[in-house]
Amino acid sequence: MADHSNEITALPALLRALELAGCVVTVDALNCQKTVAKEIIEADAEYVLALKGNHGVLHEEVKTFLDDALARAWRGVPHAAHQTLDKEHGRHEQRRYWITEQIDWLADKAQWEGLRSVAVVESARTVRGQVQTQRRYYLTSLPADAVRLVGAVRGHWEVENSVHWVLDVQLGEDAHGLRQRHAVQNLALLRALTLNILRRDKTHAVGVRAKQKAAGWSCAYLLQLLHF
Repeated sequence: MADHSNEITALPALLRALELAGCVVTVDALNCQKTVAKEIIEADAEYVLALKGNHGVLHEEVKTFLDDALARAWRGVPHAAHQTLDKEHGRHEQRRYWITEQIDWLADKAQWEGLRSVAVVESARTVRGQVQTQRRYYLTSLPADAVRLVGAVRGHWEVENSVHWVLDVQLGEDAHGLRQRHAVQNLALLRALTLNILRRDKTHAVGVRAKQKAAGWSCAYLLQLLHF
């Protein structure tokens, strides 16, 4: 990444460097950009772009349309739907997915290359009897195929939860104060190596954070981890 570049400007260049034909590319709300959609379509791929408040008017229009469709039980709106249920460690999470190709009402439709559908995912998480509900909204080049939408959204969040969240929270990636380019890159590489080493170890049936602590407490365990 160039010194004056950032994630938004660097992503189109990265997309051009990858072989994406036939893939479904997912990005977070920060990279929900018209240039990103264009690069993905030109690479003969499909996209699922998370849409949040950084696109104020567009987000509000999509949210209003989909929330209204849900409130009316989708009467008069052709769509596809799917539902999943996950249960683990006392947590239940039900996810419901809806997607529709009825987007002629969207004023900015032509500005988003390949845009074919809008979608909403509602998650209801129950932990110790407390229910938390959240809706997420998406722009996508996919047809109204809820099963493909499920695969794309779940795949994105599996990466987010298993890699990005661990790097940010447990390995302190967001908390560091370094700004020098090479130092940032070197530490990012070391964190990735550390995460891979900790996950490769099967002698301790605990999480990454617990393994970090164990390595700090035991030189023998640390040497075991570092033995290639």
